[in-house]
Amino acid sequence: MNTVLLQYAVEVEKTGSITQAAANLYMDQPNLSKAIKSLEESLGAPIFRRTPKGVVPTERGSVFLEYARNVLVQIEEMERLYKPEQPANITFSLSMPRASYISLACARFIQSLHAEESMTVWLRETNTSGTLSDVDTGEYRLGIIRYQFSSESYYHQVITAKGMVLEPLFDYSLRLLLSREHPLAQKAEIQPEDLFPYTEITLGDGVSSYKGNLERERLAAGSLKRIFVFERGSQFDLLCENPDTYMWVSPMPEHLLKRYCLVERQCRKETRDYRDSLICKKGCSYTRQEKDFLKELELCSSQFRQEC
Repeated sequence: MNTVLLQYAVEVEKTGSITQAAANLYMDQPNLSKAIKSLEESLGAPIFRRTPKGVVPTERGSVFLEYARNVLVQIEEMERLYKPEQPANITFSLSMPRASYISLACARFIQSLHAEESMTVWLRETNTSGTLSDVDTGEYRLGIIRYQFSSESYYHQVITAKGMVLEPLFDYSLRLLLSREHPLAQKAEIQPEDLFPYTEITLGDGVSSYKGNLERERLAAGSLKRIFVFERGSQFDLLCENPDTYMWVSPMPEHLLKRYCLVERQCRKETRDYRDSLICKKGCSYTRQEKDFLKELELCSSQFRQEC
């Protein structure tokens, strides 16, 4: 089977559009359509189903495309063994939640690459749904997802169905993030009802889709004061300048708390336990740079576990 046809099929799946895939592949749309049809005829079954919004894999097509991606990865690795040494060109991609220990690991990892001749690093902060999509489509090689313990079986099923693997990284309970000037900052024990008069800052991309928007509106309606933000810097500025605000966060490093004059506090009766887990495509072989990043990630998460 012609591996070029495999590349065509994978690109069509990635874009969900014959037209866009043809543009990405620098070829005419009719020629790409003809190539995909030829591939489907050789297989004896359709790979894609046409819809008003584009093309989506059929059930058998999804299985075929999973094998196709794995074949292309293996071919690329074999070719790399025999290619002459090229100037170092580092490519690294990670889709992740907003988490201070992950950001710190990324910063340390990138610092270690300064001696390399060239590099391209893609870092995207998004919600769990976004990361699952990023890794599933191949836009990002590595992903880190966040979920409550009670949802773990669900995410295991989703990840297995998508041909990915999951590796637990860091378990923690949510903390309250407050300004040092917050009225509750010096309180020995904070109860959930103590938070009622204050404004909660929360991440606006924690939900998505129309159903998610309805849920967001419901939450906002059930809270007297709630601010949705989409950018990391905004949340810290709001906390610093508005001492009556607070956030629920994963553990943060001491140097960041000092920089923004913030404090972390536990809330009694707060039992939301979370887990961050690494995801990647099944059969994915880590590059040297990815292994180096994972070492930094382990060091940072170990540091935070000790502080917890």
